[in-house]
Amino acid sequence: MESNSLRNLKNKKAIVLVSGGLDSATCLAIAKEEKNDCYALSFNYGQRSISELEAAKRVARASQVIEHRTFDLNIGSLGGSALTDVTIEIPQGKTQGVPATYVPARNTIFLSYALAWAEVIAANSIYIGVNALDYSGYPDCRPEYITAFQNLIDLATKTGVEGGTIVLQTPLIQLSKAEIIQKGLKLGVNYGDTISCYQVDERGSACGKCDSCRFRMQGFAAAGVQDPAHYAASR
Repeated sequence: MESNSLRNLKNKKAIVLVSGGLDSATCLAIAKEEKNDCYALSFNYGQRSISELEAAKRVARASQVIEHRTFDLNIGSLGGSALTDVTIEIPQGKTQGVPATYVPARNTIFLSYALAWAEVIAANSIYIGVNALDYSGYPDCRPEYITAFQNLIDLATKTGVEGGTIVLQTPLIQLSKAEIIQKGLKLGVNYGDTISCYQVDERGSACGKCDSCRFRMQGFAAAGVQDPAHYAASR
């Protein structure tokens, strides 16, 4: 007869935030490698490019998740970000401070939904592909933020106050973009399914100029691997 510890190990559940980008695709692959039953969570929050949601569907389907949900939030209607307001220009090249592509409180909102779903299905963990090295300077991608949100999980949930644990997992947080790509390739991630660009055109081509494209291209170059993304000819 199996022990309770072995049975629990086989029944691990994880909520994985899946945006359609290469980081979240790698994060999902890691969650699968760590023997979790994975539930993918995506958001239509008013972002410029709906293409990333199609990419998220491809990534979730390829990973054979238990369930993939996409929530409509419309936080973009609040404004304040170049990712949701077409009147704000997407920065090209390096910027100082927090860039215009920062979406106010985005990760806090996303993780709150993930936490609610985790409690409903009795998930053991939540995976998010935040990165503190090759990133645009968003305050909600820092280790300090992750620590603070873990404290919130422990304090503000029925699971936490009754002695249970939901662990916020950030397996990419200290990896370079090249290391993330190399890890994903070892796990069989098809990066051709992913989209990283902040402003994909109507043909599905990436701009090659925004922060996200720049980090992606540099990562693939450093990893010595061909980037399967399609870029606009004018980049």
